[in-house]
Amino acid sequence: MDLSRMSGRLVGLVGLGVMALGAGGDVTLEKVNYLNLPDCYRLSNGTAEVVVTTNVGPRVIRYALAGGPNNFAEIPTDAVTTEWGDWKPLGGHRLWHAPEVKPRSYSPDNDPVAFVPVGATGIKLTQKVEPGTGIRKEMQVELASTGTLVTVTHRLTNTGVWDVELAPWALTIVAGGGVTILPQEPYKSHDDYVLPARPMVLWHYTDLTDARWTVGKKYLCLRTDDKANVAQKIGIANKQGWAAYANAGRLFVKRFGFQEGASYPDSGCNCETFTKGSFMEVESTGPLTKLAPGATAEYVERWYLFDKVDIGVGEAALDAAITPLIAQTEPLK
Repeated sequence: MDLSRMSGRLVGLVGLGVMALGAGGDVTLEKVNYLNLPDCYRLSNGTAEVVVTTNVGPRVIRYALAGGPNNFAEIPTDAVTTEWGDWKPLGGHRLWHAPEVKPRSYSPDNDPVAFVPVGATGIKLTQKVEPGTGIRKEMQVELASTGTLVTVTHRLTNTGVWDVELAPWALTIVAGGGVTILPQEPYKSHDDYVLPARPMVLWHYTDLTDARWTVGKKYLCLRTDDKANVAQKIGIANKQGWAAYANAGRLFVKRFGFQEGASYPDSGCNCETFTKGSFMEVESTGPLTKLAPGATAEYVERWYLFDKVDIGVGEAALDAAITPLIAQTEPLK
């Protein structure tokens, strides 16, 4: 794809978007520099905005209320060195394929991606085929014309010559200083139900006595602590279909599906969270799929952002604060 020609096409669309915004509140598309990265694109509807990269990626590097602080982390100088080269987390949201293993999971994504507009509200980002895996990654990012809803469609295509078993893996690095909130399964009495409700998976380094964990009747919570430079991670089979991150009075909510009876990576996890110091990831995955040559696995998340949210102290206050907000989000199957 001729990126310079496509850039011109997108800039032309920006003008149309600004005109539409003045007339009725449509989404605008604007070329910007962000995090010292040129050729980024910002989608905005006047309430919320997302910024995607095109010189690297595919990545969503920013999700925020319009003009407000970024809810995603910005870590432009970090790098993970592998035999395939340096992978740079950068921050924000990315697409991997599970299960995690080096160097496959850390395949560098430091080159430009192809990009095209999607209707009047989105942009599609397509990476070159990963040379070590034969997988091509694609993210389609669409911002609703009003409100904060962002729909991210993740696609993995097998361009190789044999089947590959994988799961689409959507990882979001959020800004430090907050707490991840994962829902427990609804309470049922032992008198009424005796079968297990939800697997919870621990890693070798998981320590549930760590003060960053809060295990309640309704929620599992993990907070960042920049003085605690020790990794913590947990995974669950999340049948409630959402995870949230509360930070500085804002609540970021991810919606994703759960397929009963499907196989998921990491001993049955479709939702995970990881922290180390100020670093925090909120992750979800699709089912494991044996992807035939030429086939594509698709996985969707919906994002929401709420402002002026006080989660208080204790689980009762947390529940009272977030339950009506989660009810405003749309489940995914």
